[in-house]
Amino acid sequence: MDIAILTFEGFNELDSFIALGILNRMKEAGWNVQITCPSEYVTSMNGVKVAAQQPLEFANSADVVLVGSGIYTRDIAKDSNILGRLNLQPNKQLICSQCSGTLLLSVLGLLAGRPACTDLTTKPWVVESGIEVLNQAFFAQGNIATAGGCLSSQYLATWIIARLAGKEAAESAINYVAPVGEKESTVEHSLAVVSPYI
Repeated sequence: MDIAILTFEGFNELDSFIALGILNRMKEAGWNVQITCPSEYVTSMNGVKVAAQQPLEFANSADVVLVGSGIYTRDIAKDSNILGRLNLQPNKQLICSQCSGTLLLSVLGLLAGRPACTDLTTKPWVVESGIEVLNQAFFAQGNIATAGGCLSSQYLATWIIARLAGKEAAESAINYVAPVGEKESTVEHSLAVVSPYI
């Protein structure tokens, strides 16, 4: 199971790394979760420089693509040199976006009339692109899921694991990362958020 976490210059660490950490709980099941970038290195919005584990084209053959957000998403949305490297197929892949990553899904034509979630800063741009923005943290329809707010990345990870490996696997992954003393309630809440869309 190949999973590409699209991570661009100016990326939000919470979007890429929370998903990476939770999804890698499935490593023993053969999941291959990779930070996937348009260049050899990218630097986060807070100055953390990371090396790409895979080039952007890895996303085109991945089973799951998670598009993270960042401070330069509006510029990336206009950059045909970057977006032209992507050929995502929602009939064959699970495709997810976090916060401003939803704008990229819209520009790529992947939302096609469906509502979506995003963060409050990005909302006007997504609306301007013709997409209805929901006032909720998570929404999925078919193979496409969107989330709004940095910490909602746990919902994307929960949904991906539940869709591909079952609810028990999702419960186990969320239980591992949940705060001590709040494990049961965190697992229950995460599953309650995504269950209507599985």
